[in-house]
Amino acid sequence: MDNQQLRNRIQQLELENQIKMDDIPDIDLYMDQVTQLFEKAFSGSKRKPDDKVLTKTMINNYAKGKLFPPIKNKRYSKEHIMLISLIYQLKGTLSISDIKSLLDKTQSAEKVSLEALYNAYVAQTNSSSISFTENVQKLNNELIENSISDGDEIIDNLLLVSVLVHMSNLYRRLAEQIVDDMAENKE
Repeated sequence: MDNQQLRNRIQQLELENQIKMDDIPDIDLYMDQVTQLFEKAFSGSKRKPDDKVLTKTMINNYAKGKLFPPIKNKRYSKEHIMLISLIYQLKGTLSISDIKSLLDKTQSAEKVSLEALYNAYVAQTNSSSISFTENVQKLNNELIENSISDGDEIIDNLLLVSVLVHMSNLYRRLAEQIVDDMAENKE
């Protein structure tokens, strides 16, 4: 893939999509308002236009799985929104049981407020997005430099996709190991 095409693809990912603390209202929200908030923040990251970012069923499943504190009067607090946002991001890679284990362990530590943790996460995602862009462009340049395809775009794309998936698997496996280590250290 030529560098301009790759830059366009990365730009389409809308890496800056995030629910920041300023985006979360000071009042508790009903479920429809929560799903609208997520749809507005993450709609650019959908693979297909008809895909849903977050559904009522997903939120209900997170609640049934006790991934966040009980809802009061059918309204979701800032704490709920932050936790749902973290869960939304984590579920792309981790299983629900891994997420529950991670959140349970984190909540039992309580050394840092959820808001401080969430703000640090959002700040780090911005930095990670920059690193991601640089690393993918570097990878693409290496693949172009060492091309085995004589310009066959299908072969070049297959190789790029294969390496990206491999990298994704490595990140996922490392994350799973960290979750497992945390779970083993339960008292």
